[in-house]
Amino acid sequence: MLREITLGQYYPVDSVIHRLDPRTKLFGTLIFIVSLFITTTVWGYLLATAALIWVIKLTKVPFSFMVKGLKAILFLLLISVSFNLFLTSGEVLVQIWIFKITREGLRMAGFMAVRLIYLVLGSTIMTLTTTPNELTDGLEKSMGFLNKVGVPVHEISMMMSIALRFIPILVEETDKIMKAQMARGADFETGNLIQKVKAMVPLLVPLFISAFRRATDLAMAMEARCYRGGDGRTKMKPLQYAFRDRAAYGLQLFYLAGMIGLRFYR
Repeated sequence: MLREITLGQYYPVDSVIHRLDPRTKLFGTLIFIVSLFITTTVWGYLLATAALIWVIKLTKVPFSFMVKGLKAILFLLLISVSFNLFLTSGEVLVQIWIFKITREGLRMAGFMAVRLIYLVLGSTIMTLTTTPNELTDGLEKSMGFLNKVGVPVHEISMMMSIALRFIPILVEETDKIMKAQMARGADFETGNLIQKVKAMVPLLVPLFISAFRRATDLAMAMEARCYRGGDGRTKMKPLQYAFRDRAAYGLQLFYLAGMIGLRFYR
């Protein structure tokens, strides 16, 4: 399951989405996330599904590779669906002991499952098509107006970029530690919940040590290169909007307007 985490990875391929300005992709991801919380109808989710399928096809990233990351949120998905399914009041369809499945709960659970899956897929598309450097530049440029009120935009962007970049590294490190521990007789599969949690201790300790060591090495490397933040720094590849970015902004706004209109359609 660890190798199936796709969030934070970059998939190198030449596509229209890859060539978009990172600010355009950040804005598009934000619009998509907002639209998922705006819509309350089946038609809205159908429009979101069509838009998501179209964008995934434009990325040229294999769909099987993209959906692998959904297995990592399966447990969270089951919890969210269960809570909405059994704890939503309304017209009772099925009752098993003290548990009731209502028509409203069934609808809410379905919408919650789709919403959570689409949130992960939408965020994954951005990281798969944007390098960490581009993501840092896009975040810094997009939030540049916050510098006027004393917000350290460059430092925040750098931290977010490094955090995303460390996800696949730490996943790979966790996989290596697990294999090393299993070769020494560790068992991560059998036993009850408490036993499984105790079995994770030999895994977490070396993982934290490795993470702190990598962070220290990164800090020393940045200091050795005289890194002093974003003040006065120039860009090797300055961000510039192209016609495709303006067209993408227009499509994103058109999509958002459609989602707002479908919210009131019955």
